[in-house]
Amino acid sequence: MANRVSIVKRQTKETNISLELNIDGSGKCETNTGIIMFDHLLAQLARHGVFDIKISATGDDQHHLVEDVAICLGRAFGEALGEKRGIVRMANAAVPMEDALALVAVDIGGRGYTVLDLPFSENDMSGFATDLIRHFLESFALEARLNLHAKILYGVNDHHKAEALFKALGRALDTATTIDERISGELPSTKELLEH
Repeated sequence: MANRVSIVKRQTKETNISLELNIDGSGKCETNTGIIMFDHLLAQLARHGVFDIKISATGDDQHHLVEDVAICLGRAFGEALGEKRGIVRMANAAVPMEDALALVAVDIGGRGYTVLDLPFSENDMSGFATDLIRHFLESFALEARLNLHAKILYGVNDHHKAEALFKALGRALDTATTIDERISGELPSTKELLEH
């Protein structure tokens, strides 16, 4: 199997992002976005997806920074997966964190689409707006060209809800990107095409 790695750089008037992704990593995460809560959530994604992610990012505000990191991460997934031959493709995960339970389902089928049900309570998350989570997931799914359905089933604390959500996303992506030896080299599609 070829190395499933990607390096993506993005520089605009608003942000400067450098991102490295290894899908077949060990869960290492080195992020420096300047947003403590965002770095914490990205670390959950890496650890529970068993991906290696390295991100250096600066920007003029949180909205632009989160959006552009999501764009880069989505592109990195798409590039690293290449033709997607042999991958499991579809997966889901439910993850609890104390009072909260989150469910995520993904289909790495070549089309970006999101359905999100994220009832946050606007608890303080160290100055990190919960709506940025929605924006991150939408931007990531669009660039990675995958279907992403995410639902927070219940919970009280927004930190717990967000952390359960990113852990579930990591676990779902880990399973979906796994190579299924039974179909190694084949595309997991009756169309014989997964756009990338």
